[in-house]
Amino acid sequence: MVLKNNLSNKFPREEKLKSRKLIEQLFAEGMYLNSFPLQMVYLPVENTDAPNFQAGFSVSKRRFKKAVDRNGIKRRMREAYRLNKNMMIGSNKKYVFMFIYTTHIKFTFQEINEAMIKLLNLFIKKTQII
Repeated sequence: MVLKNNLSNKFPREEKLKSRKLIEQLFAEGMYLNSFPLQMVYLPVENTDAPNFQAGFSVSKRRFKKAVDRNGIKRRMREAYRLNKNMMIGSNKKYVFMFIYTTHIKFTFQEINEAMIKLLNLFIKKTQII
């Protein structure tokens, strides 16, 4: 069995939202979309050297006290994003995202994946990037 190296399905370091300045700007000026149990905050940016999309993932410590639970949910959210981000490939604009887990119930990967697909479709409709 030969595996193809599909670059669009990776989630490299450059696509991870790490800039504190950008994150603060995102929460101050960003627009919100919801698809239970996820919420998405997005903001168009003008940074020319950054990739088209940068994403961050957040799970509240208030809702999940144990780090192992928070990290497991973030892992599921990242995987759902990685598998579905190719829906937005045709965009020329650059955006930053933050995906926030909004409930205290642990959902399965399939449920999180469905919510991620709904969120990305809402985002595409709202911004008309394709």
